[in-house]
Formats: sequence, structure tokens, C-alpha cells
Amino acid sequence: MTTVTSSKKEALTKKVAKVATYYHPKTWKEKGVWWTLGLFSITYLVVVIILGIYWSRSPGLFDVREQALSLMDSNTSKLVTGTITTATAIRIGETLLDKPGGYLTNDISPPGVYLDNIPNWEFGALTAWRDLTHAMRNDFSRSQSQSVENKDLAIAQPQSNYQSNSWILPSSESEYRTGINALHRYNRALAATGDAHAQFYARADNLSGYLEVVSKRLGSLAQRLSFAVGQDVLDNALAGESKASQSTPKPAQERTKTPWMKIDDIFFEARGYTWAVLHSLEAMEIDFASVLEDKNAAVSLKQITRELKNTQNTVWSPLILNGHGFGPMANHSLVMASYVSRVNAAITDLRNLLQTG
Repeated sequence: MTTVTSSKKEALTKKVAKVATYYHPKTWKEKGVWWTLGLFSITYLVVVIILGIYWSRSPGLFDVREQALSLMDSNTSKLVTGTITTATAIRIGETLLDKPGGYLTNDISPPGVYLDNIPNWEFGALTAWRDLTHAMRNDFSRSQSQSVENKDLAIAQPQSNYQSNSWILPSSESEYRTGINALHRYNRALAATGDAHAQFYARADNLSGYLEVVSKRLGSLAQRLSFAVGQDVLDNALAGESKASQSTPKPAQERTKTPWMKIDDIFFEARGYTWAVLHSLEAMEIDFASVLEDKNAAVSLKQITRELKNTQNTVWSPLILNGHGFGPMANHSLVMASYVSRVNAAITDLRNLLQTG
């Protein structure tokens, strides 16, 4: 009987001690710290996920004429040849920097560091922006090979070519912003009444030269997109010229296939490049209107921009899918490659019209 009573007392003592420990202020302080840390971690994770989803949305289309009008000073400037193309170049650069999340390619913190679709989109748009500023500096703003280049475009073009992933000292954003500011100065000088120092020459040869660069970019993107399903490619680099040579021999046939982890990267790079080129060509459709009409090529350029708009259709799938050719699953890369190839073919026809029409 004494043993039983002693056991009960011991058990009761342990229970009381446990309850006392549980309700002790020090214990609750420790539990509060862990509870706060847990709540903060969950909240941080939710915020990062929501921001990541929001920042991963591709920028939409804009009206190039409205963009040009928004930059005009009603008292001292007006829309003239080249102002719409220049305003479009400004908007492309500003979109890279000012879209939701800002410029993400050089991010080193969440959620930007975890995202890859938009950084690849940025690289595609950045490539198109670089091509446009190069054409503006070396062709559109110069009357002939011996003419002096525009001082503002001589700043804008190299700034747009600064490395895309520099985080600091200096950052990519600061260098691109310097280039955008130079484009603003060129645009104001171009539109200023009576200022003849800034010029934009809308000629058929200038437009043809720019389209040649775009065509090569699109041809490369179409090939890389089509490699998503894998195919055997024959080496035809020297076809048509018996005496031609190359630095390093290549196999007569090789297998090409995009790694699974790179499929969406190439898709969004193509989507970014075509987004920027679409707006550039819409602007040139207005600035080069007289040239296109003279060559009876206006409808050809309009068809190109219409095809480019198809590359910006909404992607309803949460993932970029790539089936096997005619397999049961969708193949987003081949659909994009189809649009890009059609645009490339149409640009080739347009260049022929500009050169011989």
C-alpha cells in the first residue's frame, strides 16, 4: 500500500513539474521565438512565390505612335521622320529596366535569382535593342559612309552593348540608363524645329541593311527552336561553291537536340526578341512609309508585323511543353519556330523588293 501511494506521489510530482515548466515564462519566450521565426519563414516564402509569379509575366504590346507622341514637347517639337523609331528604341530600353521586378538578369536575391524565363526574355529583347541602336548609329543617322556620326548615338550604341549580368560597379541598369538618356537627347534634337544637326535618313538601303541583321537573328532562333525535338542535320555550309573552305572540318551529319533544361530558355529568348522587333518594324512602317510605298512593299511589312504578333500570343500552359514531332503533347517550341520561320521568309521577300522593286 505504501509503495502504491509513493508511486502515485512521484507521478503527480512529475506532472506538476511538467506543467510548471510548460507555463514558465522562459519556456514561453523560447516557444515565441520559434513561432515568430516559423511565421516569418512562411510569410517570406509566400511573398517570394507571389512576386515570382507576378514578375514572370512578359510585358505586353504598346502603340508606337502613342509612345512617340508622349515624348513630344508641343511647343518646340513635332513628329518627323525617325522620331517614332527613336521613341520605340527608348521604350524598349525602358521596358527592360522598368517592367515589374525591374531588370532581373543580374539579380542576386530572391525571387529574381530563382527566375529564368524573364531573364531569357530580357536577353532576347536586349539583343534586338542592340541591333536597333547599332543601325541607328551607323546607318539611319548617316547620309553616307564619310558622314560624321551623331554624338548622342555614339554614346547610346556602346552603352546598350554593356554586359548584361553586371550587378554593381557599374551595374547593367546604370549603363543602359545612360544609353537611354542619350537616345532621349537624340530624339529631342531630331524633333526640335529648325535643328539640322540630328538626322534620320529613311532610305531603302538603310532599311534593307537592318532587315538583313534581323533575318539572321530569326534564322538562328528558328533553328535553335526546332532542335527541341532533335534532328539529324547535314553540313551544307559550303554548298554552292566548290572552292570554298572553312577553318575546322565538321561531320557530314550530326545529331542536334536542345537539352531539356534549356528548352524554355530558348523559347523565351525568341519571345523577347520578336517582341522588340515587332515594335521596331511597326515604327519603321511609319517612318519609312514613303520608301515602302515607292517600292510597293508596304503590305509586305504589314504582313510581317502581323505574323510577329502571333509570337506574342498568350501561353496558357504553366510549362513550355515539347512533344515528339507529331506526338500527343503540345510542342510550343515548334509552334514558335513556325512563326519565326514565316517572318524570316517574308523579310527575305521584303529585302528583295527594297533592292530590286
